[in-house]
Amino acid sequence: MIGLILGGARSGKSRYAEQLLAGRAAVYLATATAGDAEMAERIARHKLDRAGGQWQLLEEPLNVVAALDKLSGRGTSVLLDCLTLWLTNVLLAEDRDAEAECLDLVAALKRFDGELLLISNEVGSGIVPLGQLSRDFVDRAGWLNQAIAAVADKVTLVVAGLPLQLKEEGL
Repeated sequence: MIGLILGGARSGKSRYAEQLLAGRAAVYLATATAGDAEMAERIARHKLDRAGGQWQLLEEPLNVVAALDKLSGRGTSVLLDCLTLWLTNVLLAEDRDAEAECLDLVAALKRFDGELLLISNEVGSGIVPLGQLSRDFVDRAGWLNQAIAAVADKVTLVVAGLPLQLKEEGL
């Protein structure tokens, strides 16, 4: 089962995904990197919040496809948080082809065996950014979300902590 959970910043999408997996052992596949002191503090807080019992933390800012392939078929639920941070990492890496990596990710989702929840920011509701890199990011994030929504069994939009079901197949 593939679930895509979309929302804006601080919409409650991660909390919602964590609630869906409450009480079960799961892998938390984190994509964030600490580019500054504030982000390092934020990551440290997240690690403390998810320490112990339920979560096995796997930090993978770039090689998400390889990580998903390793986790596939293990019978453990996976929460990938978040696709837009991963996309940012890919776009900023000098040796990465963002379009190819996004296509590889969608292919990995199609072959994934297990329960996988994917968190992504819905960035298309704002204004068109001024800079070329920002516009490229918004375009690619929108296309990635659409491609994943097409293969997902369930798509949920979280607004103000409230989940809105957009798609639900075979559940």
